[in-house]
Amino acid sequence: MPRGQGLTMTAAAAAELGRQAAVAGTPGMMHLDLVDGSCERWVIRIRPGRLAGQPVARADGITVFAPAEQGERLSSLELDYRGDLSGGGFLVRTGRELRVCACGASFGPADEPPPTGGTSTK
Repeated sequence: MPRGQGLTMTAAAAAELGRQAAVAGTPGMMHLDLVDGSCERWVIRIRPGRLAGQPVARADGITVFAPAEQGERLSSLELDYRGDLSGGGFLVRTGRELRVCACGASFGPADEPPPTGGTSTK
């Protein structure tokens, strides 16, 4: 993982990823990839383990792996986690020109039109 590039995560996101990895029996390793979204172009899918790919983020004892070809899309993104008594979820933040859906999990390039055909249920 090149220094200064790639996905970053907050302490809350790293703690929740670490918790999920431990529960799944893959301590310290999580995998994420981008899949087609409905309200914007992509949604981040998070699964336990390394699966395939290269490390894209490391923090607080957790390493996140992703497919090599998705590394550029993940750069400049920050993964956060918010939780309360009614549940919780991961949120995507960025400092570059991206559209982020109101759900906070789906995003797309600002220079591409949003997907058509379906409405978001998120």
